[in-house]
Amino acid sequence: MHKRKLIEVALPLEAINVASFAEKNRKVGKPQNLHQWWSRKPVTAARAMLIAQLVDDPSSRPEAFPTEEDVRAERARLHALIERSVEWDEVVRPTPQFLADLRAVLPDATVTDPFIGGGSLALAAAQLGVNSASSDLNPVAVALSRALVDVPTRFLDREPVNPHARGAQLALRSGTAGLVADIETYGEWMLTEARARLGRHYPTIEGHTVLAWVWARQVACPNPACQIQVPLVSKWTLAKKRGREVVMVPQIVHDSVARGGSRFEFSISKNRHDLLNRGTMSGRTGTECLSCGTAIAVAHVRDEASAGRMSLTLTAIAADGGRAREYFSPTAEHRAAARVERPLDSISGAISTNPRWFSPPLYGLTDFSDLFTDRQLLAVTTFSDLVEEARKNVYAEALAMGLPEGDTLAQGGDGAVAYSEAVAVYLALAVSRLANWSNNQCSWESTGQVSQQMYSGQAMGMAWDVSEANVLGDGNSGSFLACLRNIVSPLKLASLRGQHRVVMADARNAPIAGLVVATDPPYFDNIDYSDLSDFFYVWQRRMLGDIFPELYGTILVPKEEELVANAHRSGGNDAAATDFLDGFRDVFAHFRDSVASDFPVVVYYASKQAESLGQGNSRWSTILQAMIDEGWSVVRTWPIRTENVSRRVAIGTNSMSTSSVLVLRPRPTEAPRVTVPTFLTDLRAHLAEALKDLELSGVAPVDMQQAAIGPGIEVFSRFSAVLEANGTPMSAAAALLRINDVLDELLNEQEGDFDAPTRFALQWYRHRGYQSGLFGDADDLARGRNTSVDEMEREGILTKRAGHVRLFRPEDLPTNYDAMKDRQTSDWEALHHLIRVLERDGIAPAGDFLQAALTRPDDAVDADLVKELAHLLFRIAEANGWTKDALSFNTLVTTWPEILEVARSVQKPAAQQDAFDFNEGDD
Repeated sequence: MHKRKLIEVALPLEAINVASFAEKNRKVGKPQNLHQWWSRKPVTAARAMLIAQLVDDPSSRPEAFPTEEDVRAERARLHALIERSVEWDEVVRPTPQFLADLRAVLPDATVTDPFIGGGSLALAAAQLGVNSASSDLNPVAVALSRALVDVPTRFLDREPVNPHARGAQLALRSGTAGLVADIETYGEWMLTEARARLGRHYPTIEGHTVLAWVWARQVACPNPACQIQVPLVSKWTLAKKRGREVVMVPQIVHDSVARGGSRFEFSISKNRHDLLNRGTMSGRTGTECLSCGTAIAVAHVRDEASAGRMSLTLTAIAADGGRAREYFSPTAEHRAAARVERPLDSISGAISTNPRWFSPPLYGLTDFSDLFTDRQLLAVTTFSDLVEEARKNVYAEALAMGLPEGDTLAQGGDGAVAYSEAVAVYLALAVSRLANWSNNQCSWESTGQVSQQMYSGQAMGMAWDVSEANVLGDGNSGSFLACLRNIVSPLKLASLRGQHRVVMADARNAPIAGLVVATDPPYFDNIDYSDLSDFFYVWQRRMLGDIFPELYGTILVPKEEELVANAHRSGGNDAAATDFLDGFRDVFAHFRDSVASDFPVVVYYASKQAESLGQGNSRWSTILQAMIDEGWSVVRTWPIRTENVSRRVAIGTNSMSTSSVLVLRPRPTEAPRVTVPTFLTDLRAHLAEALKDLELSGVAPVDMQQAAIGPGIEVFSRFSAVLEANGTPMSAAAALLRINDVLDELLNEQEGDFDAPTRFALQWYRHRGYQSGLFGDADDLARGRNTSVDEMEREGILTKRAGHVRLFRPEDLPTNYDAMKDRQTSDWEALHHLIRVLERDGIAPAGDFLQAALTRPDDAVDADLVKELAHLLFRIAEANGWTKDALSFNTLVTTWPEILEVARSVQKPAAQQDAFDFNEGDD
């Protein structure tokens, strides 16, 4: 019988969530800085979960912790260790005491992630000193993860080989310092060489260094009488800070050489009244001719572009003005500087034509080389050629320093050959990163006044106005130097231990025998990893093909075996779903046959249950069904906050901000078969308790329905089957419907915990929102809840006028309200005043208000009930499409820990649970 691990019993979830959210907002030192990858999990959360996955829960060790008091004390000690593990200082510069405490509790185990992706889970293992052996089918993911955990751990505590780097870094010989010094030194050498070879193509303007050249795509007006080349501009603003606006102004000039006899030129204006309010291009609606007013349909733009008749015209030049940006109109010199001979020996490869994720092929840009202007292609190609030259220099310096030649990096070497290849890997990733910031799908961002990358999301859109960054600049957005600084930032902050290997393998047969699985698999059809990473692959193949020949042996990233539901590739949604689920079952069958039996399998997943696949199924239900069919039981689930949920896009769209971490164990062969009534009885009891814990743990209302799936499916998957009335086994899809029904019932039952005015306001809000209704209806409803309309008007909950009643919105409430002086403060009143203060004044004043409400001398407000009320009102608002209301309730809950911390800093009220704690009998 296996020992239960801490992750199966209790976690300090709020500390993990706070750290995960904080990591997302950090600018440097994260794995994301090394290179673009999609849907990386926070390494802080991965560290916490990995410790909890490996460490025994004290209840499983009665010989060491015989009493419940002993168990709780030891669990608290382990929770404190986990809370330290997510502190950023312990992530990047762990103290000797922290490392000693880790070694004392972590077993001798090797972790694997067969879907390693961007490498967060393997990096967490390396930071904790736990060995890892992971894999991925995608060669770009393998290369990135090797650069995160494999390569640096091979060259720890080395002196740099470059003489100049050694002179500057003699005091920094520990960890990755020597490797970082060489990467920076040879990267700066590459920049110097590139400036010598390319400098004439990147001129200054009036003594200022150019940051970016802003271009617009253009096509001929479809009006035969006009035919002017029309700029396809999505925005005319270059800088939008109020009082410092800068706009582009198009002007028609007559030119006998131009088609139609006229063309557009562009000037710069700092008068926001010159901002053009028409003629902006959209990939959905098209635009209009700024000369004759003719509508230009998207179909016309596509036809012109596919025929090779779409071009670029220079519209503005952004330069470094010292304390502020300077903007200039295009000049003949700068147009001429961009006219370079296009390199013939650069990259090539067909872009996916899947319109869901890739727009450029619709406009004739079908090859990856088409995504670069002539100057951009020359620049990135030059930098990629310099990687090989730098590698030869590193090799020569390493030999001169006395390193033996040794084997290659791929062969496991650590001599001169392997070290020169290691430095080249990071320089190549800097160039690969540069390609993402220096192509003709990058745009100018007018708020920050910087050039943006192409892959800001998980799709390749179509940029109409193009920002061509100065790749030779001194660290500006889109420059090689900025990319170099970014890739070394996670290495500088890396404190890695243990042995780590990453290989290319299909998860269905990956080498995982006897290993501990913690993995973040693909999310059905959410991200098209292989097609998206082709863009980087073609550049990396050019630079790293002979360093990692086993990764770059194909023209593009392998796709046939990729485990995603790609309808475009599979020939339809049904075939794609079947392919994915068959593969997913194979993976979990492989896990059951191979993994270490003493440890649970941990799976991160963020698919949304409302994403329907038809016939009552969803992504969630089909994936859960696959796990259950392969003999797995979900023994615990944990909601981990990974993004900012206080955003309007999350409301009404089921946009997840929380990942579900599923803890799996093989289901016992003797698991019982039960009827639906038995299942529902167990479900109600378990979900009622779990719901309280979820609310206390800080799960956002927008994610509550999704988070509640976890404890519900725990009950469902513990049985070998739940039999419907006709004797057939209940499906996971049907179970999810039952779970949601029970969740709604439980949430509605919570209304009985509130005071009478709040119960009235809840019921009124459910049907009317903040709109007015008849006084008679309100009076009948109030009497049924042992209160009156007049009483609630005195309480400041509503207003009555001309036979109508309306609830006050938060913004309608008086700003001078004092909770300490009010004779009675209802839960409803406390919540609405909290929202008013939070939205107007911020977290600290909201905390002060809550502190006053909590410490009223006679009738203190119950903080837990106020938070429960926000959850309930969110569900009502979301169901009715009241987006603004839902956003207010959701924001209050997501900022609740910070508000409560301020409130408790003055006087601490009754203790509130801030960690899950399940007793041994809670199975």
